Amino acid sequence: MESRDDVIHQHQHRLIIEEEEDDNQKAQQQQQQKKKRIVSLDIFRGLTVAIMILVDDAGGEWPMIGHAPWNGCNLADFVMPFFLFIVGMAIALAFKRVPNRLISIKRVITRTIKLLFWGLILQGGYSHAPDKLTYGVDMKRIRWCGILQRIALSYLVVALLEISTKKTQAKELLPRCSVFKLYHWHWLAGACVVVVYLSVIYGVYVPDWHFTVYNIHSPDNGKTFTVTCGVRGSLDPPCNAVGYIDRAVLGINHMYQHPAWKRSKVCTENSPYEGPFRKDAPTWCQGPFEPEGILSSISAILTTIFGVHCGHVLIHLKDHSNRLKHWGVLGFSLLSLGIILHFSNAIQLNKQLYSFSYVCLTAGAAALVFSTFYILVCYYVDKPKTDHN
Repeated sequence: MESRDDVIHQHQHRLIIEEEEDDNQKAQQQQQQKKKRIVSLDIFRGLTVAIMILVDDAGGEWPMIGHAPWNGCNLADFVMPFFLFIVGMAIALAFKRVPNRLISIKRVITRTIKLLFWGLILQGGYSHAPDKLTYGVDMKRIRWCGILQRIALSYLVVALLEISTKKTQAKELLPRCSVFKLYHWHWLAGACVVVVYLSVIYGVYVPDWHFTVYNIHSPDNGKTFTVTCGVRGSLDPPCNAVGYIDRAVLGINHMYQHPAWKRSKVCTENSPYEGPFRKDAPTWCQGPFEPEGILSSISAILTTIFGVHCGHVLIHLKDHSNRLKHWGVLGFSLLSLGIILHFSNAIQLNKQLYSFSYVCLTAGAAALVFSTFYILVCYYVDKPKTDHN
């Protein structure tokens, strides 16, 4: 017969073995989770970074790939919405399960603060000595808005929306409209964004405004000019509601001093290249404009909502063909709507204003580009049918 001590030792040995097996299983699960990256999303992100580098380095030499001076959409104008779309998809995947809302919210707020901080450091500084190896910040002229700040706002709003409305686990849904029904709060928020943006941009009265030229290379340096507006619903460079809100809230000295409109035909002789102003150029050509301002950043939230929806499709639809059909229909619909709005002159494509047609066109393009990479990865790289969520 076994002694009592032998039984205890055997029991302890079994417990140790079970704990080791549990640890091994957890390690294997963690390793599998690390391997379960969305390769197509990584490729899409890499392409967007490559385009960003290309247009930053070569946009001046080939303006057809740089930012459009005002209306229109060039290659560089796809970079920001592609990033926001990717952020949306990443939000859906990161918060596929929300075991603790408070912890998740703290993480979102922390990441938002980091993005805002680095945005101010990288784009907000105004150097006192641009020809020297110094970096000084003039708080009277610091730029509050920027690319990272816009990403931070979109991330904060959509991530909090995702966390606060999460009521289901990552279960499989029917391929038709179930995803829309399950996440109806997201689409309600998107509709509110559109209504607010269109109401403000077409309904707010824009008064006359003044600005002072701060350019040591300009003969008008130090002079103050008045821009006559007194209109409502204008989408032209000098008198739109996007610029008016930024001037009123941020302050005209805290806006971007070298807007793309300076390369427009009405401003420069070398349009779309940079160059000297025309002799008959209007005074507003030398004025500031914030391309990542308040109202345009509110509109940019919609791009992230489209991205998070495509992430939901990836999570809840398990069949590759159903995912691709959903993304394809959504992408072509948005792309077509953006083109129709632009060429019918209803709402023209405009990155500076982040117009609704621009949101539709670029979000549709993002969905189609991601779908293309998804096809290449799932059907040609990973030939066996695997689950990618």
